[in-house]
Amino acid sequence: MRGFSLIEMVLALSIAAAVLVIVFGGLRAGLGAWSRGEARAAQIDHARGVIVLLERALDGAFPYRFVLAEQREPRVLFEGRPAQVTFATLAAPFPGAAPIAFTAVSLSSEETGLALRQQALPNLLALDRLAPVLVDRETTVVRFRYLGEEPGTWQEAWDMSREETLPRAVEITFVGRNSASNAAPQVLTVPIRAAMP
Repeated sequence: MRGFSLIEMVLALSIAAAVLVIVFGGLRAGLGAWSRGEARAAQIDHARGVIVLLERALDGAFPYRFVLAEQREPRVLFEGRPAQVTFATLAAPFPGAAPIAFTAVSLSSEETGLALRQQALPNLLALDRLAPVLVDRETTVVRFRYLGEEPGTWQEAWDMSREETLPRAVEITFVGRNSASNAAPQVLTVPIRAAMP
């Protein structure tokens, strides 16, 4: 005679079930937010690693003079186009087994992503025929601009047959594979310290 009625049992079990649904729903939402945060942190770490690699290589850019096979006059090794830049640097992105003073580096936007090629100097320049040392598939588009002698005069190209110095800075614009369609691209401006040979 002193027990719970069927209605009381059903009501208690319904309240317990509702509490469990709320708790597990909150737990699932929390785990989803956690995994999205981890994915975003991994994406930011990857982008930061690529930026540091490019910044270090461009920061060591040096007005290295060389002679092309078809020319007799020495030129400064710095060729810049909107989708590719080739330069000599004191800071090789991937150091070799033996210490080398100068390394030729080519950064280009290709179908597979951002490609980095490097070659020890002095050598006959053959960067276009070398396999990339690094292909970043997460970076889908890379664009370069070059700052001339006049402040604020950004150029789309830097031709080593016409220019006698390095640009004052290089602007790199990145678009990542996982970037939202309305997200602003990342822009990195690297000043070049050495200008005259």
